Amino acid sequence: MKLRIFTEPQQGATYDELLSVARTAERLGFDAFFRSDHYMRIGPGDPGPGSTDAWTTLAGLARETSTIRLGTLVTPATFRLPGPLAISVAQVDQMSGGRVEIGLGTGWFDAEHVAYGIPFPPVGERFSRFEEQLEILTGLWTTPVGKTFSFEGAHYRLADSPALPKPAQSPRPPIIIGGFGAKRTPRLVARFADEYNVPFRTLDDTAAAFGRVREACEARDRSSILYSAAQTVCVGADDAEIARRAEVIGQDPADLRAAGLAGTPAEVVEKIRRFADLGADRIYLQVLDLSDLDHLELIAAEVLPHV
Repeated sequence: MKLRIFTEPQQGATYDELLSVARTAERLGFDAFFRSDHYMRIGPGDPGPGSTDAWTTLAGLARETSTIRLGTLVTPATFRLPGPLAISVAQVDQMSGGRVEIGLGTGWFDAEHVAYGIPFPPVGERFSRFEEQLEILTGLWTTPVGKTFSFEGAHYRLADSPALPKPAQSPRPPIIIGGFGAKRTPRLVARFADEYNVPFRTLDDTAAAFGRVREACEARDRSSILYSAAQTVCVGADDAEIARRAEVIGQDPADLRAAGLAGTPAEVVEKIRRFADLGADRIYLQVLDLSDLDHLELIAAEVLPHV
């Protein structure tokens, strides 16, 4: 089981704060540093400095870290045109020496689209655009050097693209698709993804979602998919420390213990093992207090070695 650190900078975080978390996660031996891709705070509260751009952030981190993998959970298909996105991701992958992964989704937070003038079509069209973006990204990255790539879809048209630059990873950076959709999501995972992620669901719901994707992958004779889950993390040496950390992020400790990876290190190890029993290869630990680096130290010392 690999543990990855997952941050939510739209809640208010500077680049320097993210860099501190990423470097700490790298030093402590976590597998990856991921961030959300949002442009506005979700829910009430002080937005602080506001959100930073996901791929600008990852470009900086690519040059200021050396071993930890970097990625998004998830980049909305509504935010960027697929051609320029392919260039950005390929360049960040080169800048990192081949450490980038991209989570891609339909986009869902309508308020941030309204706030920043980003079109937000109905869900059916968003899924259609999402599928075309997956086709374009994979097509551009895997087109042989010296050849061109063309695509004609309902939403995007590319003609004789040089399909450059290429990412450092061959044939392309890993693609992560997440969500809980029962029909379209498993089909797209089976066709395009290297990893399927279930965010913030119970063990039973996660098992059901993994099962649907396994069925879709078997239908396409795909056996190489990785499975993962994202869960809010709140670990403390005792009840008082758990309660203190929960209060800082505005959560009830009892609710966190019931729904997330909260508790003592031993409790959290046991919860992670239950996800492993479902077939999860990776757990994304959603860290909401980016100033609490001692939290990462505790997880690295008391949880990481046991999973």
